[in-house]
Amino acid sequence: MGGLSIWHWIIVGGVVFILFGGKFKISDVMGDVAKGIKAFKKGMAEDDTAEAAKPVDTTVERRAIEADKSPDGNKV
Repeated sequence: MGGLSIWHWIIVGGVVFILFGGKFKISDVMGDVAKGIKAFKKGMAEDDTAEAAKPVDTTVERRAIEADKSPDGNKV
């Protein structure tokens, strides 16, 4: 009950490797995450400005509504 199993040692080794070794360091990983979040926000902002700049054509919608109505003003 007091000993550590192989899974405990694998987890401890993984944490030590992430903190101290290799190219996969916490600061590098967090920098990449931050770049990804910034790129995502920039992409979302570009989509909003593109939709806002596009004029809305309501004539097609208005014609479709008028075509659905009968001459006395009731919907068919």
